[in-house]
Amino acid sequence: MLTLYLHIPFCKARCSYCDFYLVTSKVHIGAFFSALSLETRLRSPDLKGKTIGAIHFGGGTPSLVPVHYIAEWLDELAAMCNFAPDIEIALEANPEDLCCSAMDDLRAAGITRLSLGVQSFMPDKLRVLGRAHSAPESQEVTASALQLFESVSVDLICGVPGEDLSLWKADLQAALALRPQHISVYMLSLEPRTQLFRHVSKGLLTVPDDGVQASMYEEALCALEAQGYNHYEVSNFCMPDHHSRYNLASWKREPYLGFGPAAHSFLVSEEKEIRTANVSSLKRYIDSPGEAVAFREELSAEERFTEQVFLTLRINSGLDVEFLRKGNKLGHRLSQIIEQFKERGWIEQQESRLYLTGKGYLFADLIAGDFIFG
Repeated sequence: MLTLYLHIPFCKARCSYCDFYLVTSKVHIGAFFSALSLETRLRSPDLKGKTIGAIHFGGGTPSLVPVHYIAEWLDELAAMCNFAPDIEIALEANPEDLCCSAMDDLRAAGITRLSLGVQSFMPDKLRVLGRAHSAPESQEVTASALQLFESVSVDLICGVPGEDLSLWKADLQAALALRPQHISVYMLSLEPRTQLFRHVSKGLLTVPDDGVQASMYEEALCALEAQGYNHYEVSNFCMPDHHSRYNLASWKREPYLGFGPAAHSFLVSEEKEIRTANVSSLKRYIDSPGEAVAFREELSAEERFTEQVFLTLRINSGLDVEFLRKGNKLGHRLSQIIEQFKERGWIEQQESRLYLTGKGYLFADLIAGDFIFG
């Protein structure tokens, strides 16, 4: 089974916290999809005979482009490979792009899952984040989407400048009142090239301290799990069988293909594992889609082990202790490290597998690093 990711790089504007690759002009949408079509045909050998279990349209803002482009690409793709009978086709969308007719068109084009970049249901947070939609739009669009799509995911951000725990609780309750099948909770990350980073660096805005942010995350765990959501990955919660198939496959290190500028791929053939990345330039991509790959590396055994530990700890399937012992050079120190994390309440062991606790998820990368490097 193979999953696909398509990066659509167009946005109306860059949000204050965003450092993803994007362009804020829609002039080249047609040229982009022509280049995408050529890239897809050139990569048809990687698709031939394969069954596709999930397709994820990310960006950028996929909901910004005319739906017929998406439908035409899906038709072209279907002629090159097999779609699983229950294929999940997910599309990221901003609420301001989604009047009812737009959602109808997306559903007709084959989209089965809508991932809404709500980020918040609170007006003050939306303003600080530079979002174009209003709080009422967040609620109205989410409610409408739930009537049309098999799965609806809502993104929320916590730790925004000016936010306290009571405001975060109100945000969570607003989301829970709508009952989307999936909720992603992201701690605000201040990326160096963003407007928000510059404002915080200059003292114009202040983010909640680490203790408050930790309390916000723990509040999300309690509130969502109490309402029946399964915490299946550090930032992701879902009702039964409504996890993101593309994302979960990526965390499990299953092969996937990425199309479009800045898209990544993970290829597995024979005993080789290869990661590639497309060029992060719309102009270069349009000019030479046949030369889209700008980076390629074959993973060593050590790199495979490191990835496996970091990614497996993020999800709730547990990390096998024997796998961990065989892959690192810590010897008896590994047992000591495991016991230390148990004493802190960061991990728990069930038979031969290690699981992060709610508090442990806050330190997932630190724990993985200690398991590998001591």
